[in-house]
Amino acid sequence: MEEQQLTLFDLSDGIILGCDEAGRGPLCGPVVTAGCVLSEDFPFEVLNDSKKLSEKQREYAERIIKEKAVDFEIIFISNEEIDEINILQASLKGMAECAKRIMERTKVDTILIDGNKVPKQLEGYPVRAEVKGDARFHEIMAASILAKTARDRFMLELDEKYPEYNFKKNKGYPTKEHIEAIEKYGLTPYHRRSFHW
Repeated sequence: MEEQQLTLFDLSDGIILGCDEAGRGPLCGPVVTAGCVLSEDFPFEVLNDSKKLSEKQREYAERIIKEKAVDFEIIFISNEEIDEINILQASLKGMAECAKRIMERTKVDTILIDGNKVPKQLEGYPVRAEVKGDARFHEIMAASILAKTARDRFMLELDEKYPEYNFKKNKGYPTKEHIEAIEKYGLTPYHRRSFHW
């Protein structure tokens, strides 16, 4: 526990830009990436790994992040681009683009990417990958929340166009119900053709 606290409050990295993504696993919809820079007086208590927050808690945290963050960026990578360059490269590309856009506007000392890979687009920058960073760094937690809430909202809009797939419930993930809907109705224009199920 002490080690985790040290990671959360260690200031040796200076101004941190955290990046994360939402939607690597679904069969349908975009992958959404986000980057975030927080101030020292940010109300950190609203943050957690986005997967451990309820939908209501995530939406509340999203409002606070958008009001009080020093800077943030959210980027959607379409299912067509995912099919073209693969989901890992799409996620890394999106996170790199978020970081670059933020760095054009805001001073950053360290870029933290959630996961175990650094985007090649950020070679030469002060960047490192952090496995399970969304449970250990506030800036990655905030980015994770922004990405997740933005993607969920997109899938709710998609549910209105294609109610038979029940995207409001499955968010495009490969549930039994979703796979049965694909078998019955076929693929929408938003499904990822390169995914196999």
